[in-house]
Amino acid sequence: MSIKPLPRSVPARRYAHACADAPVGRRAYCAAVATPATIGSLHLGEALPPVLAMAGWWLAYRLRCRTLARRGRPVPRWRQACFAAGALLIVAALAPPADRLGDQLLAVHMAQHLVLGDVAALLVALSLSGAVLGPLLRRRSPGGLRWVSHPLVAFPVWAIDLYVWHVPGLYQLAQRDDLVHALQHVMFFGLGLNMWMPLFGALPLPEWFGQGARLGYVVAVRLAGMVLANVLIFSGSVLYPRYAAGEARHGVGALTDQRIAGSIMMIEGMVIAIALFTWLFFRWDAQTERRQSLVDLAAERGLELPESRAARAVASGQDEALRHRVSRRSHGS
Repeated sequence: MSIKPLPRSVPARRYAHACADAPVGRRAYCAAVATPATIGSLHLGEALPPVLAMAGWWLAYRLRCRTLARRGRPVPRWRQACFAAGALLIVAALAPPADRLGDQLLAVHMAQHLVLGDVAALLVALSLSGAVLGPLLRRRSPGGLRWVSHPLVAFPVWAIDLYVWHVPGLYQLAQRDDLVHALQHVMFFGLGLNMWMPLFGALPLPEWFGQGARLGYVVAVRLAGMVLANVLIFSGSVLYPRYAAGEARHGVGALTDQRIAGSIMMIEGMVIAIALFTWLFFRWDAQTERRQSLVDLAAERGLELPESRAARAVASGQDEALRHRVSRRSHGS
C-alpha cells in the first residue's frame, strides 16, 4: 500500500502536529523520516531568538559586574543571584519538556507565559541597579528612559499587551507560526520587565510614586491579570479550539484545560501579590528609619536636609553616599 507523505514544506510546528494526529500508517512514515536534527529544529525559530538574546544579556551583565567589582563598587550577590535565576527560568520555560507540552495544553502554555512575563521579569528587574545600568543611562536620553519606565506608561502598555495577545485569533496564530510565537514571548518578557521597573528599577520616578502609590500599582497589576484569569475560568465555551487535541493526548478536555490555565494565572497572581505586599511593608519601614537617620545626622552637623531629598536618596539607594557627604560637613562649611 502506498502512503502519501505529508508535505515537508509546511512549518515544522504544523508538521509535528499533523504527524501526531495522522493515521497509524502515516505516523509510521513520520517516524521514519524524523531524525534528531528535524526533531531538534521543530521550535528553533521560536526558542532560539530569546535564548540567544538572554545569553548576550547574561554576558553583558557579567562583564558589567566584573567592571564594577574592579572599581570597588561590587554588585551585591543577591542581585547577581536574581539575574541568574531569571535567566535559568527563561531557558527552562522555552526548552523541552515545557515547550512541547505548551503546544498541547493551554495550562502549560499559560505557565510558560507567567514564568516569562511575571517571575523571570521580576527577578531580572531586581538584579538591576543604577550602577549596573550606568552605561545605558549615559548613552540614552534620560528623559526617554524616564518616560518609558513611568508607572502611567509601563502599566497600561503591559496590560494592553497581555490582553491583545490573548485574543483567540492572535493567540492561535502564535501557536501556528514560530516567529510570531517568539515575538509573543519577547514582548511578554520585555514589557513585563518594564512593568516591574517602577517598583524595583533604578530609573528616576515621579515624586508622587511613593509607598502608597506602589501598593496601588501592585493592586492594579494583579487585578488586570485576575480579570483575564476569571474570563478563562468562567467562560462556558472553548476560546482556543487548537488545544482540543490535548484531550486525546492527555485526557484533559479543552474547557477543563482552559479553566486550569485560568486557575494557574489566578493563584500565581495571588502569590506574587502577597509576596510584594510583604516586601513593600518591610521596605517602607526600613526606608522610614534610613530617611530619619539622614535627617537627624544633618541636624547634628548643623545642616538643613529636607525630608524630600532624604527620601529620594533612600529610594534610589544613594543614601549612603549622601550620608558620607553630610558626615564630612559641618555647620557653615
